[in-house]
Amino acid sequence: MSAGEQNHIIALRIHIQGLVQGVGFRPFVYRLARQYNLQGWVVNRTDGVTLKVEGLAHNMPMFMEDLRYQAPVVSQIEEIIVEQDFPEGISGFQILASQDMTDETSEISPDIAVCPECLDDMKHQPHRTGYPFINCTNCGPRFSIISDFPYDRKNTTMAHFSMCQVCTKEFLDIADRRFHAQPVACNDCGPSYSMYLKNSVLTGFSGILERISNLIRLGNIVAIKGTGGFHLMCDALNEMAVSRLRQMKKREGKPFAVMFRDLDSLKHYAEVTEVEEAALTSWRRPIVILKTIRPLSPGIALGLNTLGAFLPYMPIHYLIFEKLDLPAFVLTSGNLAEEPVIIGNQEALDTLAPLTDATVTYNRDIYNRNDDSVVRIIAGRERLYRRSRGYVPAPVRCGFEVDGILATGAELSNCFCLGKGDRAYLSQHIGDLRNFETFEFFEETLDRFKKIFRINPHTVASDLHPDYLSSRYARQLGLQLIEVQHHHAHIAACMAENGLDEPVIGLAFDGTGYGTDGHIWGSEFLVCDYLNFSRQGHFSYMPMPGGDKASEEPWRMGLSCLYQIFGSEVLNLKLPFIKLVDRTKAEMVLTALEREINCPLTSGAGRLFDAVAAITGICVNSLFHAEAPMRLEALIHSGIEGHYDFEISETLSFIPAIRQICKEASSGVEPGVVAARFHNTIAEASLQMVKKISTETGLTKVVLSGGTFQNKYLSEILENKLVKDNFAVFTHAAVPCNDGGIALGQLAIAARRKGEI
Repeated sequence: MSAGEQNHIIALRIHIQGLVQGVGFRPFVYRLARQYNLQGWVVNRTDGVTLKVEGLAHNMPMFMEDLRYQAPVVSQIEEIIVEQDFPEGISGFQILASQDMTDETSEISPDIAVCPECLDDMKHQPHRTGYPFINCTNCGPRFSIISDFPYDRKNTTMAHFSMCQVCTKEFLDIADRRFHAQPVACNDCGPSYSMYLKNSVLTGFSGILERISNLIRLGNIVAIKGTGGFHLMCDALNEMAVSRLRQMKKREGKPFAVMFRDLDSLKHYAEVTEVEEAALTSWRRPIVILKTIRPLSPGIALGLNTLGAFLPYMPIHYLIFEKLDLPAFVLTSGNLAEEPVIIGNQEALDTLAPLTDATVTYNRDIYNRNDDSVVRIIAGRERLYRRSRGYVPAPVRCGFEVDGILATGAELSNCFCLGKGDRAYLSQHIGDLRNFETFEFFEETLDRFKKIFRINPHTVASDLHPDYLSSRYARQLGLQLIEVQHHHAHIAACMAENGLDEPVIGLAFDGTGYGTDGHIWGSEFLVCDYLNFSRQGHFSYMPMPGGDKASEEPWRMGLSCLYQIFGSEVLNLKLPFIKLVDRTKAEMVLTALEREINCPLTSGAGRLFDAVAAITGICVNSLFHAEAPMRLEALIHSGIEGHYDFEISETLSFIPAIRQICKEASSGVEPGVVAARFHNTIAEASLQMVKKISTETGLTKVVLSGGTFQNKYLSEILENKLVKDNFAVFTHAAVPCNDGGIALGQLAIAARRKGEI
């Protein structure tokens, strides 16, 4: 470019799509334009951010480079469209009023943990000293408070709070970190906390903070409103408090999440790798499943060797820890049993206040319910178990058109998915739809997603199971209906996440899924693409005595498994497990097996894990979903080589393995050794089945999906085995491998089938 060309005035119109609203992007553009002496404007539109810049030509290349690579850390630029424009002689640079582009939408930022700069301001800014809702353009509530596009204060639950003069000045000051931060507020003009005790109400925050600390220190339970819903809090070292919390929540065995003061405190109780530390300290602040070094209260995990830990992400968390001389407190979802987390103040006072010692609310509404997200590091990568706060509503780019499709997901761990363009918007964790309140949450959230993202579905995809509430809901909508087999959807979800669009070998391992032969599937070796699948193999069928009751009482699957080998002599076996089972109930189950009464056939991997957990005496009755497989994994002895025998043909038979397990269990071999060899057996058998399918088909790409792959030990050894045999392995990371990700697969399959209809 000649000197004359470099000094020539040019103009560019730039449109940016991605996560560019609610993350300080417009202030960033403003400052960048000023830095390069460019004139023009920037505006939020429902379809992204648009800007016009005009200035010297030689400044444009560096401006464009910094625009992409120096953007705010939370932002995610997916596309930059640049067009030449005409210089208008614009003077200065402005942030214009937001524009509504009707059906076009940009992305909404997830909620962001409070940043270090705000924590510092909380100590030094007079109007924000100890302010428990402090935020800026880089942090604070986003998805939980937004009700519509574009992301402006009037479209959030901050609309009713008028900024004071000081906050207004900061909001309009380009040099201030709160420039155009929509939730900005302070002690004088922002939301405030209230504390409800049995016979009084406190409103001054310093007094509330002091009372919270005293209550927790004395072993009490406090309900406290969080970012996306209420939490229940108690001292993580106080066994009586933890036990009382279990009784109150009607949560007999499922582990509690624990919030730690800081990393140093956490590392005293759990192993933390570099990758786990990165997840813990990220702006998303998920709960991270870690290996325990030493226990807190025994009642937190009830014998499991893992701990769900997370770090403070709201200002009030830090303020409580400043007052409270404890390393950690339990911070679990504010709900009862399997109901959705409570978000309304009055509902909390009606439901939680009678059971707790204090209820702490604030006067800003939560618009979008948003539970804490849960991740685990497997094979060095972050894997989502529950996708919610900090991750939702970021879409998955499918690479093909999914516009106007609704996928209603599964029955358990439900999430739905909506398609717009090539973007798949997976909802936050909804839960078990068999619960009435959860189904209401499903319908409410779906209506809100359709409104916010301007989506009016014309096609609906559902699970093949006719009795799932999500399937019934889909059928009654009156839209074009596409039914998708459960395990095909699992594999398609992983394909969509990884950008695959070709036939693959898919391993879908879980507990339950309706099969095309009328049986219960759950250990499927598929060859599939988005359009079609063929079942190439599976674990041998086992009777499931009592139907769904067998998933709650693993001893039933233990008896079923042994009955296949030993027949009616099962109860005479010298196994410790037999002594743990009620004789009368066991005889009834054996009669049902003999007469094939209410004993549907299942190939579910989860049910095989249940059987082995029962036979070894590790878990005979489950107190929560998937407890038996979790306890089986938790007992694994490290460094155990070798595996049990199995038979491979059209199916994988583990009868030889069960015989060997019985022999070892009756001869006193440690359950942890048996657990390790059993997992090794599943991995080796799976490898051999994949090799068989690959030889027959020529396929070398392997996709792993289904809830069984939340098992860290199994996932890592199977992935290693496959990679060593030169298979390309694809797994979930950004979307749960459990049923929380299945709607994405339904959506992708429906999109392709729709084009074939």
